[in-house]
Amino acid sequence: MSAADLARLQFAATTGIHWLFVILTMGLVPLVAVMHTRAAYTRDPVKRAVRERMTRFWGQLYVINYAVGIVTGLVMEFQFGLSWSGLSKFAGNVFGAPLALETLIAFFAESTFLGMWIFGWGRLSRGVHTTLIWLVALTAYASGYWILVANGFMQHPVGYEVRDGAAYLTDFGALLTNSSALVALGHIALAAFTTGGVFLLGISAWHLARGTKETELFRGSMRLGAWVAMVASFFVIIVGELQKPIIERTQPMKYAVMEDSGVAEAQRRLVEQHGPGDYVPPEGWIHLSMDSMTIIGNTISTIALIAVILLWKDWLVRWRPVAYLMTAMIPFAFIASIGGWVVREVGRQPWLVYGELSVEDALSPVGRTSLIISCTVFIAVFVGLAVTNWTLITRYALRGPDATQLGAPEPLPDDDLPEQTPDGADPVGQPVHAF
Repeated sequence: MSAADLARLQFAATTGIHWLFVILTMGLVPLVAVMHTRAAYTRDPVKRAVRERMTRFWGQLYVINYAVGIVTGLVMEFQFGLSWSGLSKFAGNVFGAPLALETLIAFFAESTFLGMWIFGWGRLSRGVHTTLIWLVALTAYASGYWILVANGFMQHPVGYEVRDGAAYLTDFGALLTNSSALVALGHIALAAFTTGGVFLLGISAWHLARGTKETELFRGSMRLGAWVAMVASFFVIIVGELQKPIIERTQPMKYAVMEDSGVAEAQRRLVEQHGPGDYVPPEGWIHLSMDSMTIIGNTISTIALIAVILLWKDWLVRWRPVAYLMTAMIPFAFIASIGGWVVREVGRQPWLVYGELSVEDALSPVGRTSLIISCTVFIAVFVGLAVTNWTLITRYALRGPDATQLGAPEPLPDDDLPEQTPDGADPVGQPVHAF
């Protein structure tokens, strides 16, 4: 493998693994916020207790994913300097600000709000505590927006001018309203909701099929997950189609490969614009990723619709094979999202910034041996973190609400234990042995 291939492999592997954390975070946090809101403003004490346990259970799974995932996010931006210094030199003046804002939001604002929400159980008022989880959800999507603003410039550079071999921002508004970023954000948000809904549906169906005692808790979670997955998976397909005219206009070669027509004509036009070269991206990767995303997306949408229908009279739980099918569907939502990411990134090759900066020109002057070592270490660490994350999530998901520690009341210290009565009995009348 060449140095460029190693650098691309490193960034693709680390970004792809990091994306698995991001898609679940964005999909799960608004659902946890809905659960918390319902629990906080339910008057019936029995229903409120069930909904609070529901919030704590799913909230703990979210916190695990966020805590491990944020470690993978810490190194992402450093790779621009490690392997892609040419990109930083050319486009750093343009997307440096969006990346800085994303860092401030994700690693400061979002983490702060989440920490206050975690430690606020029993300490903050109902309104403040509920507001905090909604702020976590808002900052999560704001973070995604700023990342897509930076990525959107790489897909379709706007609002800039090139001086002395470097791009300089001339229109911040054009950068913020880049259609390549905004429509993609809608598509990603709906994909995240689909993933979160499938996650809720699958785990809840598994517990109910095995006869859990937390029937009301998981029945409510299953209903929420089924409806969210059905609606989001339907619209994610529609918004995905809305991206095609944008791709056709801004990246004609990617569109030609996706549609499997007009590749030669697109190659001819690009040669006229940018000079001799091979501008055809890896067709096999694009077709495989596009087909995987499309087939899985349509399958999830169909199964989610069936799940909503089977909610009537608890047929979804009574037919155990169907319930286990919902559980088996969980990983496919992640596979589909990875497929979409591959299409977006691979499809603009050989450009890193489309029409302006090629992959070869963006590569840092780093030796092949150094790249082999860094690629191996980065991928090994990221795979280890992913395995750790899903091991913890699986363990706590299978244990159920009884193993939930988030928001659990702290045990009283010895000094706060009830005093003994004079006759050697505790306040409830049980004998106490003297030492």
